[in-house]
Amino acid sequence: MENEQGASVTCSHCSAVWHKEGTTNCWSGDPAVAPPRPGNCPAGTHGEVIAEALELMKGEGEDAKMAFVAARVEGLCYQPIPGSDAVNARWTRVEDTIAFAKLMGYQKIGIATCIGLLEECERLVAILKAQGFTPYSVCCKAGSIDKNDLGLAEGDKVRPGTFEPACNPIAQAEICNGLGTDMNMIVGLCVGHDMLFNKYSKAPVTTLVVKDRVTGHNPAAVLYGQNFYYKRLQKGPMVVE
Repeated sequence: MENEQGASVTCSHCSAVWHKEGTTNCWSGDPAVAPPRPGNCPAGTHGEVIAEALELMKGEGEDAKMAFVAARVEGLCYQPIPGSDAVNARWTRVEDTIAFAKLMGYQKIGIATCIGLLEECERLVAILKAQGFTPYSVCCKAGSIDKNDLGLAEGDKVRPGTFEPACNPIAQAEICNGLGTDMNMIVGLCVGHDMLFNKYSKAPVTTLVVKDRVTGHNPAAVLYGQNFYYKRLQKGPMVVE
């Protein structure tokens, strides 16, 4: 990734430092004992951007409030283990999201759901209602628009020769906008459709479920060393026809 000055950032390289020392330069509060800062560390190559972002998060606006509440929720999520300096996570992502929404003072919550996760969405709706929120769920197939209307050839459908509705994330976002949602949640939207929903949503968006049919909606499974998919994707280019 390049910025205007051509300075790259590759924070992933610090994984080796973390594995060896259990910390990184940015995680240590004492520069005297911190691991050396790598040459392409964004703290050095993008210092001005980081300083400007900090001012936004320290201000009085909505961005600052979200940054503060997000940091507070992170702290609330963990609890100390008696007799140890270790900590243990006690909240799921659903609970994190509920805590964030409550501390932000949100009431109306939009849910942009994939049609394949309607049951999960309905359970989420029940939870949100029980927690005092007003949820609105909008399915990706709302409007029942044929994929052919987007210019797709019949052979590009999952099941050629059948009616197959296209996802409409822009409509999902605009419906939530019209309802005046305070916050929106993504539940399993496709890659690209989630981007469009984020682009058109006026309310801040968080993702609760990332669609991955192969791994049971756990895309991180691909990144673990012993996983078949991780090895497969490193051995050669993925062909997209």
